[in-house]
Amino acid sequence: MDRSRRLFPAQMSALQLPAVLLAAFALRAQLCSAACVEVDSDTEAVVGAGFKIGCISCKKRGEVRAIAVVNWYFKANGDSEFSHIYNYADQTPYIADERFYGRLAWNGSKKTLDLQEGSIYILNVTYNDTGTYHCYFDRTLVFPFYEFHTNASKTINLNVVAKATRGMASILSEVMMYVSIIGLQLWLLVEMIYCYKKISAAGEEALRESAAEYLAITSESKDNCTGVQVAE
Repeated sequence: MDRSRRLFPAQMSALQLPAVLLAAFALRAQLCSAACVEVDSDTEAVVGAGFKIGCISCKKRGEVRAIAVVNWYFKANGDSEFSHIYNYADQTPYIADERFYGRLAWNGSKKTLDLQEGSIYILNVTYNDTGTYHCYFDRTLVFPFYEFHTNASKTINLNVVAKATRGMASILSEVMMYVSIIGLQLWLLVEMIYCYKKISAAGEEALRESAAEYLAITSESKDNCTGVQVAE
């Protein structure tokens, strides 16, 4: 008896093992696919406020270990060449342009050498920050017996305004949201009326059937009473 009790959990584990492995692989696939998504940066900053310049470069092989270095370059309106303004390597930031001293902060991947987000944050935006920003990833993929170097870049055209403006896409999306809400409410109203009429019709039909059944029972009872009187 004791031996069967010891074997029973092992048998259950063997039966459950394929399901557990399938769930683990599915979870791993979900985590890998959702770990990094390349989203374009916003391009309009408000003067005097802070602003995040987004830069994301996802690895093609998420399971491969990598080491990345991120460099930022800036070309102001009217300039002919890009200037190196920022470097992030070995978890150490470095501001390379005096125009951004004390105003640039790292806003990308943290506590890792495998950088996939290289965003930066500008404090106290000025009109002089208007221009073209270039984000450059220098990545080294580390395999068991060799290393492979690759790079990626993103370009962001930043415009600095006095007050935030709403884009046409934002306005259209809000209008579509309200139209969808109103349409859904109308659809629900129609469904409620339809269901009420259907329930009401079913109730009337049931009432008529009940009345007909009652009349039939009453008539049958009356006939039985008549037959009893005749027999007497």
